[in-house]
Amino acid sequence: MNIVSFFPSRTVAIYMGRMFLVRTFAVLAALVLVLQALDLLSNSGDILAFPGNGDAQVWQYVSLRAPQIVSRFLPFSVLLGTILTLITMNQNSEIVALKGSGLSAHQVLAPLLVASLGVAVISFVFNDRVVARATATLNQWQKVNYGKLPIDRGDRANVWVRDGDDLIEVAQIRGRGDATRLGGITLYDRTGGNLVAILRADHGRRVPNGWEVSPATRFDVKSGNVRPLGAVVIAKDVRPDQFTLASVDADGLSFGALKAAIADLSDAGRPTKALEGSLWHKLSGPLSSVLMPLLGAVAAFGIARSGKLFVRAVIGMGLGFAFFVADNFALAMGNLGAYPPFLAAWAPFLLFFFIGEAVLIRSEE
Repeated sequence: MNIVSFFPSRTVAIYMGRMFLVRTFAVLAALVLVLQALDLLSNSGDILAFPGNGDAQVWQYVSLRAPQIVSRFLPFSVLLGTILTLITMNQNSEIVALKGSGLSAHQVLAPLLVASLGVAVISFVFNDRVVARATATLNQWQKVNYGKLPIDRGDRANVWVRDGDDLIEVAQIRGRGDATRLGGITLYDRTGGNLVAILRADHGRRVPNGWEVSPATRFDVKSGNVRPLGAVVIAKDVRPDQFTLASVDADGLSFGALKAAIADLSDAGRPTKALEGSLWHKLSGPLSSVLMPLLGAVAAFGIARSGKLFVRAVIGMGLGFAFFVADNFALAMGNLGAYPPFLAAWAPFLLFFFIGEAVLIRSEE
């Protein structure tokens, strides 16, 4: 059997695919509208509490938060879109007609699987290009309590590093390795846990014997005097990766950027298991949309007049919810180091793939 003959006729395939996509994105739009409204009710007070914030900042928050909601609930929308499509076709006896023409259960679901694969590709690109940037910007904005919105250039911000007893705060970091550039440096000079002086500088760069910062000023705590220092070298034992990789937010990085960050951490001898699990999940997460038609297929087969159509729809939703619970649990176990990264990202997908196949074969029998 060739690939083309595996599908129903072209007309039926387009009809099913269009019905599935319309219902999926209609459900997604309704979910985003409701959930965004609820989220805005709980956060608008914090946004407007900052002096000078108004409607523009509220809409800015919506533009950053909505992509996260879309990304999170797209697989669930695919599940509901599948169930609504198959219930409609079952009630209209269209599934019976397709089965009566000699098509197997897998052939009936083929158009939905192909359409969901397209949704998965769109989801991956959307997550990589839009959601990661929105998450990084929103996280920075929340760190300043919804104050002046930082410009998202992919830089690191508000990084703290320890150098012996001293603490170093850097407002913004650009570049990697020896090309790292620091901005807004504050060094808290401590001896025996007591603050001795505070050194501030606008710019910093890597030099062979440490970090050269300038123009620097030093505030002496005991005397209360401030004196200019010009260019000075600090943090002689601090490596570039301690600044650039001090805080890696997997959700705020694209697939390529996260992969590069993991490579840098690995080269620096630092643990990467949790981030590797998040990297794999950037693939398995969008691909879970392909799994939803298989889990929701229980609503397609069986006689609609038997009165069990609603029960089968509930079973399909239950399987989908169980997958999301298992997926979140496995990812959490991966972050704790209890599961290997690959297993944490892919085990729920493979497990529920076999469960869906078993239910589908049982339904067909």
